[in-house]
Amino acid sequence: MSRVCVISPFTGLAGDMLLAALVDAGAPLDAIRAAVADTGLTGWDLTVTSVLTHGLTGSRAVVTVTDDATSRSAGELIAMAGRVRDRAVADTAVAALQAIADVEGRLHGEDPDRVHLHELGGHDTLVDIVGVAAALHALDVRTVHCEALPIGAGSVRTAHGVLPCPAPATSALLHGARVVGTSLSGETVTPTAAALLRAIGADYGPPPEMRMASTGYGVGTRTLFDRPNVAVVRLGDRETADVRDLVVLETNLDDVTGEVLGYVVAHLLDSGALDSWTIPATMKKGRPAHVLHALATPETADDIERRMLAETGSLGVRRTSVRRTALPRTTDTVHVHGLPIRRKHGPHHGKPEYDDAVTVARQTGLPLRTVLAIAAESPEEH
Repeated sequence: MSRVCVISPFTGLAGDMLLAALVDAGAPLDAIRAAVADTGLTGWDLTVTSVLTHGLTGSRAVVTVTDDATSRSAGELIAMAGRVRDRAVADTAVAALQAIADVEGRLHGEDPDRVHLHELGGHDTLVDIVGVAAALHALDVRTVHCEALPIGAGSVRTAHGVLPCPAPATSALLHGARVVGTSLSGETVTPTAAALLRAIGADYGPPPEMRMASTGYGVGTRTLFDRPNVAVVRLGDRETADVRDLVVLETNLDDVTGEVLGYVVAHLLDSGALDSWTIPATMKKGRPAHVLHALATPETADDIERRMLAETGSLGVRRTSVRRTALPRTTDTVHVHGLPIRRKHGPHHGKPEYDDAVTVARQTGLPLRTVLAIAAESPEEH
């Protein structure tokens, strides 16, 4: 299973709104605080409170600051984010901060690491970015999809003066993102949120089919008169296929007995082949024969090939590269007349394990087909 996060920026998106929505959806606050603490940041506290807005209950993330440092250079923030012990969290946070540094450096003609971040250089930015990275990691999110981002008009006041919305840094960070106009004025998407979406590789296409797990609502600090100011995240699980590049080995055999073939198939499976099988064939001069196949990884193909040649006496083996798609599967155990039988389930079908059913048939005296039918129809045991 693969965990998916779908972001719905109902009225826009800010770092604190995304962080609050993830906590509201189940991300552990202690893990988020621990990741931020790894950075060495001092004089801060993060709380997430429940807020009722326009009849909707959501969560709001609040960073309380007691430190005098109100802004830092990009290089300082990147170095601090890099101290997070979990490398996956650190890498995501560093990528987001580096994206901000690169954009600000280009806009102001400065070295990205030395560019001084004003509004983005305080505690909030580091807490939001590291916090979101830690929340996604704690929730085991593998894929993030984001719906179209509403872009407001008007202006925003910055340390460099009044700038048009979206701010130049935000516009640059949103390159490639899907956006839509909104009747709301002002800054509806912040640079922090845009940088996070870029760092986590958010996809702006339609989200995949998934099984819903939880929903979270992150409330922003801005109050709107006609609607709740929220960003929504939906977490779900989807079944994913395992796609791998493998090797098929095959050889034609017209002088090997059925007993030997049965042994060779079992021997190849025991030796690491992922699968092995035979297909009846007619060779030249009408000779009946079999084609022996083995499916192997590229790493084990040479060893499997040697075993095929040694066990069959064949003079040659053909090798073909293939790509296999394996659907996810789960197992459970049921009992027939008190005896256990394992079952394997895929997305579309399930069946009892043959060897277990044979053991039960021999011990109970029931026909094998009866045992298989009972096991197949038994309810799942927990």
